[in-house]
Amino acid sequence: MRFLLIIFIFFSCYSTLYANEIFNLLKIPNLEVLDLNSKNKIKYFNTKENFIIGATQNIVCDKVEKNNLNNKYKIVKKNLDIYSHEFLKKNNLRFVVLCENLSISGIQTAGIPDKQKRTLILDINFNPKYFERVIHHEVFHMIYDSNPDLFDKKIWRSFNYASFKYAGCSTCTDNVGLDVIKKGNGFITEYSKTIPSEDMAEIYSFIIKKENALIKLSEKDKTLKKKINFIKNSIRKIDETIF
Repeated sequence: MRFLLIIFIFFSCYSTLYANEIFNLLKIPNLEVLDLNSKNKIKYFNTKENFIIGATQNIVCDKVEKNNLNNKYKIVKKNLDIYSHEFLKKNNLRFVVLCENLSISGIQTAGIPDKQKRTLILDINFNPKYFERVIHHEVFHMIYDSNPDLFDKKIWRSFNYASFKYAGCSTCTDNVGLDVIKKGNGFITEYSKTIPSEDMAEIYSFIIKKENALIKLSEKDKTLKKKINFIKNSIRKIDETIF
């Protein structure tokens, strides 16, 4: 019994020390170790308290409620387990932080990718209808930021019909719906129309989740088909086995 107690104390102290070490790296306070031994070497953390971070203190997220964490962590891990350690390393993703009600500059968001800190913050309270897909949407932003030469925005814009113009920024319009557009003329959701990188991320998320809606629409939508092929070909330059 005493031996088991010593082991428990050791691992408790180790987790605390590791969380403190991670704070020095990620600059996110009140982190708690969730999993350090995932097969693709992602290190998972959850938040014990609310936090405010960022150069201008504009990133806000709430602590994780344990009853919510248990279910959502399984979903997050299941979706991220499809990526190999080698793929994640190439795209600068090593740490995942789970919190609730994430916002940046007062605007709710599903996730915040940070290539420099190799970190993805995810809001586990995000709408469950889209939750699994937005995980991959945010992963794409890590891919995009790590390999900008593979995702030429000029080429991407050339796929769209001539008169189309993106909104200019991801928050410059109220048309940010994540539901499938049945006749999107090259777009899969309203949010796709905000900026090229969000358009790419939306399509990537549908590809990874093997959504039937994307497959059916692309059979009749030549522009959408071109975008799908562009994403697949670009990703294969990073990892030929991902699709």
